[in-house]
Amino acid sequence: MSGLRVHRVAERNRIDVTQVEKLVASPTDGRILDFVGESRVNVLKLNIALKARMTRG
Repeated sequence: MSGLRVHRVAERNRIDVTQVEKLVASPTDGRILDFVGESRVNVLKLNIALKARMTRG
């Protein structure tokens, strides 16, 4: 996830950028066949993790 998006997600959810970066690292899917393309963030998993974090406090 680009740095700008991480900052936007952090700002929108009122949490620290480093916390968002940690959350993004978990739901990241690797490259196809381990060498084709770029890593992708599973946005559904990221949103679930953000919601869970927000409800915990």
